[in-house]
Amino acid sequence: MSPILLFSFVLAYFGILLVVAWYTGKNSNNETFFIGNKNSNWMLVAFGMIGTSLSGVTFVSVPGGVGDFGGQGFKGFAYMQVAIGYLIGYAVIAFVLLPLYYRLNLTSIYNYLLQRFGRTAYKTGALFFIISRTLGATARLYLVINVIQFFILDKMGVPFVVTAAIILIMILLYTFEGGVKTIVYTDTLQTSLMIAGLIICVMYILNNLHLSVGEALTQMKSVGYLNVFNTDVNSKGFFVKQIIGGAFITIAMTGLDQEMMQKNISVKRLGDSQKNVITLAIVLVSVLALFLLLGGLLYLFANSQGAQYQEVLVNGKMVKQMILHNTNIIGDKAFPSIVLNYFPPAVGIIFIIALISALFPSADGALTALTSSFCIDIIGLRERKDLSEKQQKRTRLSVHLSFAVIFLLCILFFYKLNDNSIIDIILDVAGYTYGPLLGLFSFGIFTKRKLSDSWKVTAVCLLAPVLSYILSVNAKAWFHNYQIGIELLIINGIFTFIGLLLISRSADSAK
Repeated sequence: MSPILLFSFVLAYFGILLVVAWYTGKNSNNETFFIGNKNSNWMLVAFGMIGTSLSGVTFVSVPGGVGDFGGQGFKGFAYMQVAIGYLIGYAVIAFVLLPLYYRLNLTSIYNYLLQRFGRTAYKTGALFFIISRTLGATARLYLVINVIQFFILDKMGVPFVVTAAIILIMILLYTFEGGVKTIVYTDTLQTSLMIAGLIICVMYILNNLHLSVGEALTQMKSVGYLNVFNTDVNSKGFFVKQIIGGAFITIAMTGLDQEMMQKNISVKRLGDSQKNVITLAIVLVSVLALFLLLGGLLYLFANSQGAQYQEVLVNGKMVKQMILHNTNIIGDKAFPSIVLNYFPPAVGIIFIIALISALFPSADGALTALTSSFCIDIIGLRERKDLSEKQQKRTRLSVHLSFAVIFLLCILFFYKLNDNSIIDIILDVAGYTYGPLLGLFSFGIFTKRKLSDSWKVTAVCLLAPVLSYILSVNAKAWFHNYQIGIELLIINGIFTFIGLLLISRSADSAK
């Protein structure tokens, strides 16, 4: 398939986004950028957040992981263990966190920490969000940019750094003015195209293999792809860990994340925002199941083309990989390799559009939310009465541009890492960076104790990830081959909670 043809569709798609951004960004101001003037439609927010929650990582890594034999233990349909936890997590967000945010009328959710504990905890929480979202968003961006680079722009002689810079400029152009108001609409468009591409790919493979869904599931079961529950207690993929970990990942990476909650609190009424979250949870889990079905179908298709598993030495250890015509199709490159090399050009074009649609919702929202958090939480832009609206806007645009540059540097770092499964990296990073946020918010909600507004709060939040890392790397030796996986986030949060407890004082003594 011609790379120039594929790239022309990418440019056309971007042109559509610019038109939407121009229309929604007219007469915008700082309130429009930060919270969409608190006038977003809950149905649009819910649907658009599906794309943000899934991202390019889900689009590529989850189907690819169905046939994988490594990573976080997600072989087969095991990722559904995490998805079950998502449902629990979203219920906590809807009925515990959202009422709190609406009652306090927050623009930044980290203002809760300011009101509860003081400025140090507030700044610390915002800083950990900025680190968390920057690393997570750029890892997701790297994955999709790398696919586009490998299958399109390498063949055109375009260097990776140029590809990354161009895509970031595209995102900058359509988020520069409208902010949240714009991305509510662009995310809805992108989610629609992503899900449409997913369904078309599923239908094509079923038709090509002359199978019904039931027959395909029967074949998947015969080769172990339908396995959901991992009962090995020592494994990273043990089902109890995965379900509990999935719940806390959702609470932390959605409920305590300014990017995700910025869209929720842009809805006028609490009830509508809660409907948004519950709708998102149900649809999200359904779409994840469809991605896993697609993954199984991809490997059935590969088998029909003569693919075989082989033992390959990777980073000093032997792992199983599926080889089709001398091409490794395990992991993140499985989906694009099969679609772009073995499917008709029309399906390949649909795949690229769907992949780009999976890329932008996670990237544009992250860039907007990081700009908002830095402006509001770190430099206190909205409190600067000495600055006019125009001066505040100039500062906001400078911050927005600066984060784009930081994104580019982080993407180049992940490019140098060249890891085969970005989803593992994202979950590991989340465990270390969202743990202190989980500990801070939990301590505030579930205790009445007070914290002094001092450096000790920041010290505890920095020490907890270090202790978590030491425990993680030594767990196998210390605890009879037990491996810490997705529960790292919970352990980190507990360390933070205990540390805050040690430096706190009772509410009575604070009076």
